[in-house]
Amino acid sequence: MNLLRTVLMFCLAAFLAGCASMDGDDRGSIPIPQKLMQEMAAKGMSPDDPIMVRIYKQESELEVWKRTTSGRYALLKTYPLCRWSGKLGPKTREGDRQAPEGFYTISRGQLNPRSQYYLSFNLGYPNALERALGYSGSALMVHGACTSAGCYAMTNDGVGEVYALAREALAGGQPGFQVQSLPFRMTPGNMAEHRANPNMPYWRNLKEGTDLFAVTRVPPNVSACGGRYSFTPGTQPAQPMADPLAPCPMPLPDAALMAATNKQMQDEHSIAMLAATRPPANATYVDGGMHPSFRDILRRSGPQKLAAMTSGGKIPVSEPTAALADPYKGAEQHYEEGDSAN
Repeated sequence: MNLLRTVLMFCLAAFLAGCASMDGDDRGSIPIPQKLMQEMAAKGMSPDDPIMVRIYKQESELEVWKRTTSGRYALLKTYPLCRWSGKLGPKTREGDRQAPEGFYTISRGQLNPRSQYYLSFNLGYPNALERALGYSGSALMVHGACTSAGCYAMTNDGVGEVYALAREALAGGQPGFQVQSLPFRMTPGNMAEHRANPNMPYWRNLKEGTDLFAVTRVPPNVSACGGRYSFTPGTQPAQPMADPLAPCPMPLPDAALMAATNKQMQDEHSIAMLAATRPPANATYVDGGMHPSFRDILRRSGPQKLAAMTSGGKIPVSEPTAALADPYKGAEQHYEEGDSAN
């Protein structure tokens, strides 16, 4: 009887912690769908080629990029995000409901095949720079189910594909894949629209990394110095991480860095021209957002239909509000149960 009680208590604890699948499936081994395999083959990619992930808050989209036979990366697929919480801007403290923004590296140990939100991977927030700046928080994930308190939520099918792509890339020898978590696509139009946001200096620093990727199509090496990110071309050996708060050394001349600098100068000209013709974005705070396709389902059919479509109805969707109908207008806020216990 004592043994039976011990086993039952163990199973109950595992279930409540979200660490075990109670339906006996092996979600972490789900194969890459055949259609996606065909799309990879058409683009000169194989399952074990390295990947890179980009996340955009404002557009509520996640992109998976993959290395091709050319050695450069190409966009494989774009996935809609069903929910993210907080606002545009980096996460700085535990409980602020912010989904992180920055550059993160995901290793095999950060994949969670037994997540209580179907499948997930940990972004690794806070990274070395964020720790040095005194930022706090933990268990910030990309996961399934349409609910978020600091995480990025996808559909179960969507996160299943991303998880399988990540698993195969890591099994193929990639030590860790880069996630670029961004407030929006770093275009001159978006930079001009949000020019009055107090986070703009930080976003300009993030744009240095995305610009370097734009000219090389290889994820940049990421380090930190002077309290900011520092980037070198991913085609070169990575530099060892030094004190993130120490002064930055003088960069060495490099053709890729010069090309990225030229791109930044051209973009700055475009930003100035656009800023002269349009007002800045309204800074009114609204809690998070979701991709327009999911907002349409929410408006037409309600939260239960959305929950059924995104997670089989097993995980409740975040409580709908007027803010979710258009997460960038109005001032209404809402809160739901968190998802930090993956």
